[in-house]
Amino acid sequence: MAGRGGGGVLDADPSIALIRATVQIDQPINADRRMVGTGFLISAPKPGGGVEVVLVTAAHVFEKMPAPQVRLGWRIQNAKGEWVYTPESLTIRAADGPLWYQHPDQDIAVIPVELPDGFREAAAPESWLADDHSFAAQPIEPGAEMMTLGYPHGLSANTAGFPILRAGRVASYPLAPSGRYPTFLIDLTAAPGNSGGPVFMSRAGAEPLVTGVLIKEVEDDGQRLELGVVADAVFVRQTIDLMLKAQAEGHGPFVRPTAPAAPAPMRTPGTGGDMTGSNPK
Repeated sequence: MAGRGGGGVLDADPSIALIRATVQIDQPINADRRMVGTGFLISAPKPGGGVEVVLVTAAHVFEKMPAPQVRLGWRIQNAKGEWVYTPESLTIRAADGPLWYQHPDQDIAVIPVELPDGFREAAAPESWLADDHSFAAQPIEPGAEMMTLGYPHGLSANTAGFPILRAGRVASYPLAPSGRYPTFLIDLTAAPGNSGGPVFMSRAGAEPLVTGVLIKEVEDDGQRLELGVVADAVFVRQTIDLMLKAQAEGHGPFVRPTAPAAPAPMRTPGTGGDMTGSNPK
């Protein structure tokens, strides 16, 4: 069963499809350390036909990686059916500036990618991304289970480079509308390297619902509270739409100069550090 929106395969366990769509993003700092984040692939239909495959991540993942290229952790099955880790370089900066597209208000970035042979079916369709109607159509209450995929401290689930899956429960209310509540909290252990990973709900016999992107771990007075901050998936949709519009009009990539710092009427979680970390190789 294929999802609407330009590709993607629905496995017997829907979460497997997102595992395949999730990759490690890293950049060496020196001989011993590297910056690590997480991204996932979305296949979006173009207005004039065809599809554009993009890598989705937290914008700060790219911002904190200063070199022009990062490595994407592709995984390819060889002739024996064995998964092999085969990372390749992706250029994220040119001489005149960044090549990614960034949401004007949220910590979301997308960048077009060319998929290698053997990885072309891995991208998830855009229809799996939640929109402004998703939470209303399927009410999601506090305590609902969600999962996330990523590379905490640069670790993968195995030598093939698959991401580590973690589960937690929605820890805030309400989740909608996204214009009023652009982020929500999830009760799980997050760590450097998880930034940019998809947060989703797995529904037996149905397409997964990608509810957002993990962007922060919550800290208070230097203490981790075992909470993650999730940016609503509607902002991924908006960023993809901005990218497609810019491409159609012949405009180049855009990024915001600095992250916005909107005042909050109350002291709330979510002001802790991001989760792109410097990790051992």
